[in-house]
Amino acid sequence: MEQHIIDRAVLVGLNADCFRPEQAATERTLEELRSLLETAGGECTATVLQNRHAPDAHSFIGEGKAQEVAELVRATDANMVIFDNELSPSQMRALEELTGAVVLDRSALILDIFAQRARTAEGRLQVELAQYRYLLPRLSGMGTSLSRLGGGIGTRGPGETKLETDRRHIRRRIEKLEQELEAVRQVRATARERRIHASVPVAALVGYTNAGKSTILNRLTGAEIPANDRLFDTLDTTTRRLKVSDTLTVLLSDTVGFIAKLPHHLVSAFRATLEELEYADVLLHVIDASDPDRAEHIAVVDRLIEQLAKPGTPVIECYNKSDLVPEDRIPHRSECVRVSAATGEGMDELLSLIETTLNRGLHHCKLLLPYAQGGRIEQLHEKAQVLSCEYTGEGIAVEAIVPEALFGQLRDWVQE
Repeated sequence: MEQHIIDRAVLVGLNADCFRPEQAATERTLEELRSLLETAGGECTATVLQNRHAPDAHSFIGEGKAQEVAELVRATDANMVIFDNELSPSQMRALEELTGAVVLDRSALILDIFAQRARTAEGRLQVELAQYRYLLPRLSGMGTSLSRLGGGIGTRGPGETKLETDRRHIRRRIEKLEQELEAVRQVRATARERRIHASVPVAALVGYTNAGKSTILNRLTGAEIPANDRLFDTLDTTTRRLKVSDTLTVLLSDTVGFIAKLPHHLVSAFRATLEELEYADVLLHVIDASDPDRAEHIAVVDRLIEQLAKPGTPVIECYNKSDLVPEDRIPHRSECVRVSAATGEGMDELLSLIETTLNRGLHHCKLLLPYAQGGRIEQLHEKAQVLSCEYTGEGIAVEAIVPEALFGQLRDWVQE
């Protein structure tokens, strides 16, 4: 029986004075890189954090430090070096020559995890597109990391083919993938039009990876999607109908988790999935209340919400795993709710807050429309949520949830 070889890696990060905060490596981001490596099926043998005024153009961390890393590779029997920062192709090649090991950066590691996790046809398309976009500008500079044919981290998906010899093939493949994903977007747009026509609001779960979004979806809807304690466990969007109250039903969508330094290739490739954020009526930002780095993780998600959601979309902050922390560690604000997906604590409060948020500026009313105003019925179906409609001897009796602008037009027929 063939024995599975586990990749053993030295993890390296650079904190340079000239870096923006989101570019720099820290003890915290290296620890996250270790978790990513374990998620990919690898093992960390050592970590190195280098401080410099600026990155070295040739070897990124300086040749002296690269030689130290090479000694660590030999001493710990590692076969690869993974950087917490993004490397240029020439730096990758130089570092492979200096260390004698396969060199990858954080983006390549995240792409590898996505390649393992993608289950649906759409997910695989998105991951493949992101991999090709990442690899194309690097073909001339990457060495061993593209030619390893024995499997392992960094060789899944397109990495197993002779990419460096066929740029034109890759560009054609990228074009085809973009066309296929555009078709997926069109299907989503059609479904979205139907939802809008049926006046079904959409709530989207967002958050840092492993904050508990899938567990909350399961708890609220009984979706029974796998929810494991590992990074990027959910790649494919799952949408379920959720009855919030007797008068409100929403569609609740789970989305891919975010992470610091999320490769822009992934954000771009997952546009069809992340578009759900742009059209959501409310966002449920799931936060791991017990996470020691939660402030930084909240900031990462807030930046991506600002980038991907439509301006003004209300955000409810769901502090999950609240049973693991003291009450004073969770903010007391109107848009915050403490929940525990594991125990069910706070779920009723969350539903109530969703209803309050979505009903802001809405009027739940009963109307008696004269038959001469029958054209209003179509208007109500298009712009409001019609709960019941009955034709009586006195007129058309309608119960509906109506937005402010339309309510003003119908005020004369509202029944007290």
